Formats: sequence, structure tokens, C-alpha cells
Amino acid sequence: MASYRACDDDPTGEHHGGMPTYPWGHAPRDRLATRRQLRAMGLRPGGQPVAAQMIRRRRSGRISLVAYLYRIDKALPKRVPSLAQEWALDRAMAARQTCPLCKVRYPWCLPLKTLGSCSACADFTEAA
Repeated sequence: MASYRACDDDPTGEHHGGMPTYPWGHAPRDRLATRRQLRAMGLRPGGQPVAAQMIRRRRSGRISLVAYLYRIDKALPKRVPSLAQEWALDRAMAARQTCPLCKVRYPWCLPLKTLGSCSACADFTEAA
């Protein structure tokens, strides 16, 4: 179990340079959330500054993780990309997913920098 320090429970920020700090998992979930939690709620930070942080410590007492928290009431709805942005993203992904030799598009990114093609074409060219 990670070590717990009383100074990690610092909602006023007195011991952390004015940054409100909570032990890992003890932040008020009704008011503060991480970027991932905001994204799951359909929100984004929207340019607001970091409101607080959560600290997780190792057994030795050193800080191993810091999660920045944002205020939920100041968060904005996630932006919806335009159709042109979606098309541009699809073209960019197609360039990374399409083999230049066999012209097959895969649902994952190909190792084009190292192999230069899909693994089937790379194996065929190495055997020849």
C-alpha cells in the first residue's frame, strides 16, 4: 500500500505552494475531475487553469503520480469536429494504414518507417 502523509490532504494548498492537494482518490468527485473524467462526461477543461492535484506516493514516500484536477462547473462541452476535419483525419490515417505495395488498408497503423510495407509484403520481399 502506498504511504499516506497528512500533508497530502491539503485542500487549502498551504503545504504545496497554494495548489490544493488531495491524496490519491480522495478529491471531491462532485466538483473536481481529471481530463479523462471530463472527457467521459462529454466535457473539456476549456482553457481553465488546473484547480487542484492528487498525489500518489510510493512505499518509500516519494511522489510517484500526480493527477491534475479541473473544476467541473467551469468545464465546457466537447467540440464536435467538422466534416472537413473528419475527412482530413481519415486521409491522414489512410496514409499510415495503407500498404504502399499491395494497396490494402489495415485497421491499424503499419510500420512504414521500419519495414516500408505490411508484414506480409515485407516477408515476401525478404524471401525474394
